Amino acid sequence: MINLEKIGVHLPQGYLFSDISLQINKGDKIGLVGKNGAGKSTLLKLLSGVDKPSEGKIHKPSDYKIGFLTQDIVIDSTLSVFEYLKTSNALLTRLNNRIDQINHDLVARDDYEETSYLALLDELNDLNLEFSINDGFQWEEKITNTLKGLGFQDAELENSLNTFSGGWKMRAELAKILVNAPDIILLDEPTNHLDIISISWLENYLKTFEGAVITISHDRLFLDNVTKRTLEISKGKVLDFAYSYTKYKEVRAEELERLAGAKKQQDKDIKHAEELINKFRAKKNKAAFAQSLIKKIEKTERIEVDNDTIAGMSINFPLSVQPGKWVLQMEGMSKAYGDKLLYREVNLTVGRGEKIALLGANGMGKSTLLKQIMGKIEGEGEVVYGHNVNIAYFAQDQAESLDKDKTVYETVDEIAKDEIRKSLRQVLGAFLFRGEDVDKKVGVLSGGERTRLALCQLLLSPSNFLILDEPTNHLDIQSKEVLKSALKNYEGTFIVVSHDREFLDNLTNRIWDIENKSLKIHHFGVKEFLKRKMELMQLDGNKPIEKQEVQVKKEDVKAPVVELSYEEKKEAKRLKNKYQNQVSRSEERISALEKEIEKMDLVLLEMDYSDEKTTNKSLAEYEKLKSELDQQMALWEEATEGLMEMD
Repeated sequence: MINLEKIGVHLPQGYLFSDISLQINKGDKIGLVGKNGAGKSTLLKLLSGVDKPSEGKIHKPSDYKIGFLTQDIVIDSTLSVFEYLKTSNALLTRLNNRIDQINHDLVARDDYEETSYLALLDELNDLNLEFSINDGFQWEEKITNTLKGLGFQDAELENSLNTFSGGWKMRAELAKILVNAPDIILLDEPTNHLDIISISWLENYLKTFEGAVITISHDRLFLDNVTKRTLEISKGKVLDFAYSYTKYKEVRAEELERLAGAKKQQDKDIKHAEELINKFRAKKNKAAFAQSLIKKIEKTERIEVDNDTIAGMSINFPLSVQPGKWVLQMEGMSKAYGDKLLYREVNLTVGRGEKIALLGANGMGKSTLLKQIMGKIEGEGEVVYGHNVNIAYFAQDQAESLDKDKTVYETVDEIAKDEIRKSLRQVLGAFLFRGEDVDKKVGVLSGGERTRLALCQLLLSPSNFLILDEPTNHLDIQSKEVLKSALKNYEGTFIVVSHDREFLDNLTNRIWDIENKSLKIHHFGVKEFLKRKMELMQLDGNKPIEKQEVQVKKEDVKAPVVELSYEEKKEAKRLKNKYQNQVSRSEERISALEKEIEKMDLVLLEMDYSDEKTTNKSLAEYEKLKSELDQQMALWEEATEGLMEMD
């Protein structure tokens, strides 16, 4: 359990946030959201202990283990991926080294009756017991399964970490955090460098993880599948919602609507008060009244509405001209780098209006295939474009081609045509360029900002065939919704590479899957594709599932009707009453316990932790309540399952 007591972070330009009090409990699964620059990553750094707050305190047990995945990981190691993880647990490493040393010493000795020899045997026995208690004998299997789940192949596990890209190093760091099972896992954009299959594996892992999880993510589906609670940083405060992301957005929208109405009325009241002040302040007999109104306005806490101005915004890709019936033909396409073959003999025709998602694990050749189609790299085979085809291509490094001397506004203004030019600032706002940002030079933008600008520029370019390589990497959730809406309304053809399942859902009508050095075509949606993929994997190890005998569905076989005897009916009635009474008792007690725990939450938030005696007593009482709640929940589940079985 972690308690944040009136935390504040002060920057030269003012407070990033202040007076934040929060409690994070064991098993909490939390999504941390807010606009860019609101302080999400800063809050994770405070929780991890990397940074210290300007004011307030963070209380956590002294032996509390924290796993923190940052966006700016730096790993410089000549160790293999497997060794990097194997040596990451100091306790198991120490125990294993000592066990090896004792075994070596015992082999070299023959004084079996000596006290020192027997003492070594006792120590070895104790060490093996401790090693077993800490899952040491499953340690290597756990590492292998986790690395495979995150996309590493068997042949790569012995490769030096320094031979991998930054994205794969991030996966190795994530695997290191997961295998060490900390009390809390802090994740800053964990899905950015994962492919679509690895994301599904990570979701399943985190859902069954017993500790707490706090994650920042722009992947709506990931947040919905993993989290049960949402913290929003807004205007220097943290708002706490007991819902996953989609439900939180609905509740928050209703709340903002009410706030907007209250603000409108408040602004009206203040304006009326100011008119009265101006009217009466110069009159002697009304001066006191005017002064009281001034004081009232000064004391009024102004309502602020942190609303999203781009919600519901609709932008369409302009279509240049209608192409012929087919837009692209590939014949005998193959590509290899040295001895590594990515794909071979790809023969495909892309028809006008096809919407294609190109999927596959990282490193399988998705970006390479797109570059070969565009003629950016050489390879075997032939690429032929159809009649009147105008391609707009978005590469992962598209941002590097922007003119650094132009402003953000000038960059899109030179591309935009017709009516869309009237709403250029609104379009830029959808991609997080607001206010003075539009007048910045491209050269001063960060890498992420340039990528967003390049995508915005592409959106305004007339075309009839779009090829998009990871267009959602640096977009927030609402910007992705704008892009998805534009693609759904696009009258042309597109091929898109993305690991964002929510973005791809109901967007495409074809899936190209690069697997086993060939390209397979599927005519179903992303959800069905992932379901079939996951059925071929064991969730704990990324291994093929063993074939099982086909079982007849229960509804296909009608069970024979069995007439119960009088005694059996009597016993069934007694058992049913027992279950119903247990359900009622447990529900009543659960409700009471939850209220007591809520009161204790407030006590713990305001408690003086310097008083050790009082602190220990309160924490013990809190744990007792939580333990009883768990017991009552177990009794309720058992009784409910009993009733369901009887029905």
